[in-house]
Amino acid sequence: MALQPWHKLITPREDLREERPLDAAEFAVHLDQVRDNQGPDVYRVPQEFFRRTFLTKNLLSLASEAVRRLNGQITETSAVFNMATQFGGGKTHALTLLYHLATHGKTAGKWPGVRQILEQAGVRRIPECRTAVFVGTEFDAIQGRGGNDGTPLRKTPWGEIAWQLGGDNAFKVVTQHDADGVAPGGDVIHKFLPKDQPCLILMDELMNFISRGRKMGLAAQLYNFLHNLSETARGMNNVVLVASIPASLLEMSQEDEADFTRFKKMLDRVGKPILMSSESESAEIIRRRLFEWDDDAVGQNGKVALTRQAQEVCRAYADWVMDHRQQVPGWFPVDQALDTFKDAYPFHPMVLSVFERKWQTLPRFQRTRGVLRMLALWVAKAYQEGYKEGRRDPLIGLGSAPLEDSMFRSVLLEQLDESRLEAAITTDICGKPDSHAARLDQEAVEAIKKSRLHRKAGTVILFESNGGTTSDEATVPEIRLALGEPDLDSGNVDTVLEALVTHCYYLGVQKNKYRFSFTPNLNKMLADRRASIDPRKIEETVRIEVQRVFSLNDPTVQGGVERRFFPERSSDVPNRPMLTLVILGPDKSLADKAVTLRELETMTRECGASSRTFKSALVWCVPDTAAALENEARKLLAWQEIKEDEAEHLDENQRRQLEDNLKKSKRDLQETVWRAYRYIVLLGKDNKLRISDMGLVNSSMAHSMTGLILQQLKKDGEVEASISPNFLLRNWPPAFTEWSTKSIRDAFFASPMFPKLLNGEQTVKDTVARGIQSKMLGYVGKGSKGGYAPFHFAEELSPLDVEISDDMFVIKKETAEAHKKAEAGSKNAEQTSASVIQGQISTVSPPTVPNSDGKSGSPGKQIDLPSVPTIKTGVTAVRWKGQVPPQKWMNFYTKVLSRYAAAKGLKINLDVEVSPEGGLTKHQMDEIKTALRELGLSDDMEVSE
Repeated sequence: MALQPWHKLITPREDLREERPLDAAEFAVHLDQVRDNQGPDVYRVPQEFFRRTFLTKNLLSLASEAVRRLNGQITETSAVFNMATQFGGGKTHALTLLYHLATHGKTAGKWPGVRQILEQAGVRRIPECRTAVFVGTEFDAIQGRGGNDGTPLRKTPWGEIAWQLGGDNAFKVVTQHDADGVAPGGDVIHKFLPKDQPCLILMDELMNFISRGRKMGLAAQLYNFLHNLSETARGMNNVVLVASIPASLLEMSQEDEADFTRFKKMLDRVGKPILMSSESESAEIIRRRLFEWDDDAVGQNGKVALTRQAQEVCRAYADWVMDHRQQVPGWFPVDQALDTFKDAYPFHPMVLSVFERKWQTLPRFQRTRGVLRMLALWVAKAYQEGYKEGRRDPLIGLGSAPLEDSMFRSVLLEQLDESRLEAAITTDICGKPDSHAARLDQEAVEAIKKSRLHRKAGTVILFESNGGTTSDEATVPEIRLALGEPDLDSGNVDTVLEALVTHCYYLGVQKNKYRFSFTPNLNKMLADRRASIDPRKIEETVRIEVQRVFSLNDPTVQGGVERRFFPERSSDVPNRPMLTLVILGPDKSLADKAVTLRELETMTRECGASSRTFKSALVWCVPDTAAALENEARKLLAWQEIKEDEAEHLDENQRRQLEDNLKKSKRDLQETVWRAYRYIVLLGKDNKLRISDMGLVNSSMAHSMTGLILQQLKKDGEVEASISPNFLLRNWPPAFTEWSTKSIRDAFFASPMFPKLLNGEQTVKDTVARGIQSKMLGYVGKGSKGGYAPFHFAEELSPLDVEISDDMFVIKKETAEAHKKAEAGSKNAEQTSASVIQGQISTVSPPTVPNSDGKSGSPGKQIDLPSVPTIKTGVTAVRWKGQVPPQKWMNFYTKVLSRYAAAKGLKINLDVEVSPEGGLTKHQMDEIKTALRELGLSDDMEVSE
C-alpha cells in the first residue's frame, strides 16, 4: 500500500496553506508589545499563545518554579533566573509565557498546558501578580519615558520598574536615584516592591541598554541595581526576577564582551541559569507553531499524537534505516529509529538534526526564531508543490528545501551569514533554468528524474556542509540517510553524487566528503577554459589520438595491412593490391551521411585522374559524428592548460584532482575514438558501397582499433588470412588456361566477389605451393619455345620459390597432367652446353633426332635416345654484371635465373638506382620502403639530393 503524502495527513497553518507573505516579526516576539497589548495574536492573545507553545522540559521547569515562588513557597525554587540561551533561542518566548501567567492569575488555569505547570509546581492556582517589564532595546536613557503623558519622567531601569510595580508611590521612593542615575540599594528596593501582592520582574535585551548607556555610567549602575535587586528578591517569598542578557555575540564590541561576562557571572551566582530547549524538543515546538492540531490530540506529555497513517509512514522509513544500518551514520539511533521519525514528523529527522549538529555553532544562527522562519517558508512551498504539482513525498526531507525561492534563499543565507553561497546554489542546485542538478534530473533515468535526486542530493550537501566549524563536510552516510526513503535504490545515491562532482562548479570532494563553497572548483575553471580553446588545436589533438588508437602495437595484426589517415582527395589513397584501412577525418562523418558517402564513392572509384583498379582493397573507417571527439579533446586541452597556468594556485587536494582529471580525460578521449569509429564502409558484392555497424565498442574488445576492425571483417567473411587451392579452382576464369600469379593476387583486391587477403602476396604463394603439393595446381613459366619452363606439379615447392608476376602462371591439374604426359612421350633428348663468352652465357639447343621413318622427331612421342655423356668444363661458378632494361627484368629472371632458383648456389646482389624525372615524393619513398619490408628485405636506402 502506497504511503500517504504528508500534506494529506497534517495541515499547515492557514497563512502557510495560502502562501501569504510571512511577517518576520511573527517569529520574533517583543515583550514590550505584549505588555502594551500589541503585536501578532499568536503572542498577544494568551489562549492562542499557549495553544501554539510546547512546554519543553526546561520551560515547564522555569514556569513551575516561578509559579511556586509567586505562591510564596521557597523550597525547590529560585527567586532569580538567568536566561543564558543563544541569541534566537526562545528566551523572550519564555518571558512572554511568564508574563501571561502572572497578569491573568487564576484565569490562566483554563489555557492549554497550564494544568501541567500547576501539577509540577504543586500548587492549585496562579496568583495575580504585579508585573514590571523592562526591554533594553526600547528604553532610552536620555529621553526616558513619561513626563508628557501625565506620568512622571523615568530615565533609569530602576525608575521604570518602580513605576510599573507601584505607580507614583513606588516611583517617589527612587525619584532621586532616577534623576541622579544612581542605582538604589537593597533597602530602597525593598520599599518600592509590593508588600501585599506577588511580584514578577522581567528584564530582556539588557546588553543593548548596557552598550548604549556605558558612556553615561549606566552600565556599572545597572550591574549594581541587578545585583541589589537579586539579593532583595532572594530574601522575599513572592518576588521573582527573570533576566535575559544576550544580544548577538557576533555584534558585541570588546567592552560589550567584558560587560556580558561580568553580568552573566553575577546572575549565575545569585540566580539559576536556564536553557530553553533540547534537540529532541525542537520538533514539537515546530509542530505547534507551524501546523494546526485538534486540542484533543494533545496527550498527557503535551505532545501531539500522530494518526495511524502518519505512524505507518514513520514505520516504513524506520524499516528502511534498519535494513541499511551499515550505510547510515553511526551517531543515528538506528534501534530507536521509529521513535525518532515519530518525534520529527512531518519532517525527516535529518531536517531538524542538521541545525543541532552543525548550524548551532554559527554566530548568526537563531536556534528557534531563525529555524521557525525558515521552516515556515519551507512548509508553505512544500504544501503548494504537494497539491499543485502532485508531489507525494511522505515526509518533508532535507533535500526538498525550496532553494529556487529567492526569499527562502535570503533567509537561509542570513542564518549562514554567507551571501556568497548564492552563486553556488543557483549555479549548481536550482534557481536557474540551467542549474546543474536540475538539468541532470531532467536528463536522468525515470527513477532519478521522478524523485529529483540530483537536486535533493545537492541540497543535502549544502545544508550539511555549511553549518559547522568542526564538521563542514557532508559524508556519504549523512547524504544517504537524508535521502533515505522506502523506495530508494541506494545505488542511485552514488550515481547522482558522481554526476554532481563531474558537473558542479562549486562542489568539492575529498575522501568521500562533499562540500559546497563560494570558491569555484576545477569544473568551473574547466568551463572557463573550454570556451577559449583554439579549434585548430582541438582538430590536431583529435587526429593525433585517432592515429594513435589505430596504430597501437597489436600482436593480432601481423602485417599486410596498410593504414591511410584523413585523405582529402582520391589520389591520397594509393591504388595498390593490398588491404588498406582508410581512416577518415572527424570532419567526414556519417552525421552528414549523404555527403560523406558521395565522397567515398568518388575516392573508391577513382585514384587521381585515373580509374581505381583495386577498389576492393579499401576499407573505409568512418566516425559517427565529430561532436563527441571534439568535446573530449577540448576538455583534455583545457585540463592541460589549467595544469600549466593554475597548478601553483591550487591546493593539494585540487592538484590531486587535476591529475586524476587529466588521466581520466585522456582515457575518455581514447574511448570516444573507439566509440566514434564504429562504422566500416566497403564495396559490397553488388559493387555498391555497404555500411557495416560494429555497434557499441570499447578499448577492452581488442588491442587496437585496427585489430577490432579486422576481427569484424573476418567475422563477416570480408577478409581471409588464407585461401585453399579449391577456392582458385572454383573461381577459375573460364577463358584462362593459365592464370598468372599476379592476376590471382590482384583479383582479391579488385573484385568484391573475392575476399580481401591479409598479406596478399604471401597468402597467394602459400596457396599455390599447397596446390602443387596436393596435385591440384601446377606452377609454370613460359619457355622461349612456347613450352612450360619452369614446370612444377605434384612436388614439394617452397612458397619462397613462388613468384608473383605476369610471367608466372598457375594451371589446373588437368593441364599439368596433359603437359607432363606430352613431355614424357617426347623422344627428343636435350643436350645443353654452356660457354662463357665475355661475361655472357649462351645456350645451344639440342639437335633434332629423326624418327624411325626418317622424319624429324616429334616432341609428342617417346623416343629412346642413347645416353649423352656429361661434358666437363672445369667451370665452378658464373658471375655476370650488366644493365638490364627495366621492361625486361621479369624476362631476365625467368629465362636466366629461374631454373637455378630451386637449387643451392644462386646468389643475387642488386644495385638499383631509381631517379625519375622531377625526383621522388615522400609518398613514393614510403611505398618503396613498405614493399621492401613486405619482402623481408632491409629498407635502408641511399638518398641523393
